Amino acid sequence: MRLDDFDPNIDVGDQGNRGGGGGFGFGGGGGGGGLLFSLLPLIGSRFGCGGIVVVLLLLAVFGGLGNLGGMIGGGGSGVPVTQSAPQDRGSATTVCRENAEQLAACNAFSSAQKTWAAVFANQGQRFQAPGLRFFDQNGQSGCGAAQAAMGPFYCPTDQRIYLDTSFFNELATRFRASGDFAQDYVIAHEFGHHIQNLLGTSDQVQRIQRSSSEREGNAASVRLELQADCYAGVWAAQNRDRLDPGDVQEGMTAAQAIGDDTLQKQSSGRVMPDSFTHGTSAQRQHWLQVGLETGDPARCDTFNNPI
Repeated sequence: MRLDDFDPNIDVGDQGNRGGGGGFGFGGGGGGGGLLFSLLPLIGSRFGCGGIVVVLLLLAVFGGLGNLGGMIGGGGSGVPVTQSAPQDRGSATTVCRENAEQLAACNAFSSAQKTWAAVFANQGQRFQAPGLRFFDQNGQSGCGAAQAAMGPFYCPTDQRIYLDTSFFNELATRFRASGDFAQDYVIAHEFGHHIQNLLGTSDQVQRIQRSSSEREGNAASVRLELQADCYAGVWAAQNRDRLDPGDVQEGMTAAQAIGDDTLQKQSSGRVMPDSFTHGTSAQRQHWLQVGLETGDPARCDTFNNPI
C-alpha cells in the first residue's frame, strides 16, 4: 500500500530505544508470562485464543475483556495504574523515521487518522484523534504494563495505540502473513477500537460483560473485534487509490492467521467456541471484506447482524 506521507503533527512517541537492552521494564520480557503466554501463540499472543483459562486470567489481570480490544487478545485494562509513565522520546518526525517498521506504522496511523476525521466530519460528528506509542519489549500505558507478549493493543483510558514493532516480524515469519498491508491492517484494526471508544460501543460491551455470563461476555467481545476488522476494511476502501495488487490478499491472509479457531488448533489442537473472543478466521476475513467492499462504517454493524 502506497503510504509515505505521515502528518508530522500526529501524536506519536517512543518509550524506549530499539534493541537497546530492555527499554522501560514493568514485568517480564517478550518470552515470559507463564500459562498466559504459552497458550497464546502469537508473540504470546494477542490474537485471542487460549480458551477459558486464558479468558479468566485476562479478566483477573486486566479487569475485563471489554478493555482489551487488540487484534489478538490480552492487552491493557481501562483501570489507570499508579506507576509514573515513562517519558516519550523525540518529535513525531524523529520517532517515525527511527526505523522502517516505525515509519510504516506512522504512515498507516496518519492515514487512518485523516480518513476517520473526514468520515466523522461528513456525519457532523466530533472526532478526537488517538495517539500512537512505540515501546521495546516493556513499556507502560494508561491501562497498565505494555509488553511485547501482548502484541499491539489500544488503551481506552489514554486513547493510545501501543506497539512493539517486533510484532510485525512475528506476523510475517511465524504466521506467514507478510506484506505492508498485513502490517497496515494491524494499525487500522487498533484504530477501529478507538472509533468504537468514541462512539460508545466499547462501553456498551463492557456493560454486557459485567452483567452477563462469561459466555455472553465473550460473544460480545467477538462482535466488537469483528467490527474493528470491518472498520479496518473501511479505512482501506476509503484509500483504494493507494492499494497495490496483492494488498487485499495480504490482509485476508493475516485475518485467516489470527482467527480464534486457527490459533486454538495451533496451540492446543482443540477448538472451544465458547472461549472465542475475536472470532474465527472465516468471520474475520468476512468482516474485513465487508469493509473493503462497502467503505461504509454503517455496514459494520456486527451487533445487529449475523456474524
